[in-house]
Order: sequence, then structure tokens, then C-alpha cells
Amino acid sequence: MKLMTSMAALLALAAPALAQDAPEPTREERQAQSRVTEIAGPEPRLVQTPEGEPPSDAVVLFDGTNLDGWESVNGGAAEWVVEDGAMRVARGSGDIRTTESFCDVQLHVEWRSPPNNEGHDSQDRGNSGIFLQSRYEVQVLDSFENPTYANGQAGSIYKQHLPLVNASRAPEEWQTYDIIFQAPIFSDEGALRRPAHVTVLHNGVVVQNHAQIQGVTEWIGYPAYEAHDCAPIQLQDHDADVSFRNIWVRPM
Repeated sequence: MKLMTSMAALLALAAPALAQDAPEPTREERQAQSRVTEIAGPEPRLVQTPEGEPPSDAVVLFDGTNLDGWESVNGGAAEWVVEDGAMRVARGSGDIRTTESFCDVQLHVEWRSPPNNEGHDSQDRGNSGIFLQSRYEVQVLDSFENPTYANGQAGSIYKQHLPLVNASRAPEEWQTYDIIFQAPIFSDEGALRRPAHVTVLHNGVVVQNHAQIQGVTEWIGYPAYEAHDCAPIQLQDHDADVSFRNIWVRPM
């Protein structure tokens, strides 16, 4: 035992010297070692990102001129009001949805709450919503100095996840949502294989960080999943004069 201990001690003392005696790798050898962990391709495709405009590979859903890419959920053409480069909810006309369906997306939406001329508060103040795949709602609400239940304010996944912070601007100021949505996956038999997840930036601030969606948004009752394919993006008529502009999406 003493002999083994002594040998280990000698080896420990000799290790630095042996390391010092080892020659430094040449530049060519270091480059060869680096190439082991390099990925040669494929090269990521180029996306142009001009300032103040949608990315070059985005699908523009609303450019401020018309509602050609939208329809009423009640059937027929979308009846919301288009003026001054924005679309505004036409109260009582119903929700509208895109004529195109989507799965995984990066979605950009700008929205504005109306002035609170009617003295409303809580959920009756600037209420609307963005429904991913026509099922999963990111809440739109005037949450500027307007307390309500936490998982129902602006930036919430309605009735499921409250936002991490309240990043709301005052009524009549334009606000932005940048949404990264990972759609759910179902088996051929309709069983849920992977739930949906969503990340939301409200005015550039992360308010949902890869939040797991629990199922279809419900006002009353608990959410649950139902099997479905890709589906439209839907905007809600909740009897408030909410406006939207500059809506684009990047399918991923």
C-alpha cells in the first residue's frame, strides 16, 4: 500500500513536467481539430430584413389597404372597417380569419385599443384576441392601469397563462405582438403527441416564454385538445373598437 501511494505521488509530481514536455499542436493540427465540430452545410437561406418592413419571406396578411386575405367566420367577406392603413373591428359583424391556413409560425401583429370614452373597465375595455389556428387565444385588452384577472389581461394565453409582466401602453397608442407558435402534433388516431407552445413578445418584452398551451381556449370550463390540421389565424370581435395593422406571418 505504501509503495502504491509513493508511486501515485511520483506520477502526480511528474505530470506537469510531462505536460510541459509535450509539443504545442501546430496551427494546421488545431485547424484539423476544429473542423471535427464544424458543419459544412446546408447553408441557411438568405432572408432580407429591410428596416420597417416585413422580412422578404413573410406572408403579408394585412398591408393597410384591403381585407382580401380575410373572411368572416360567419361566412362571406370580412366586414371590418379599413381606414388610415388599419383595420378596425366592426362591432357585431363577428370574428374574421385568414383565408389561408397555418401551422408553425412567426406572427407579427400591431394593435391599438380605443379611448375609454364609455368608462369601461376590466374585460369590457378594448377587448379582442388573436386566435392561433382559430383555437388558441393570445389576449388583446387595454391593460393600461386596468386591473382584471391575471390570466385574462393583455399578453396572456387567455385563461391559461398570465403574462410575465404587464408591458401595455396607453389607449390609442400602437402596440406590437411578436408571436412564435409551435403547433400541436396529433397521431393518425387523433391522440395528442406534442402540445402546442407559444412565445410572445409584447412591445419587445417577453411576456410568454415557450408556454405550453393546455388546449383549446375556453371562456367557461377547462381546456382540452381536439385533433386538427393547420388552420387560419383569427381576430376576435368582442364588441370593442380595437384596430390592427401591419400583420405578417412567416411559416416555419
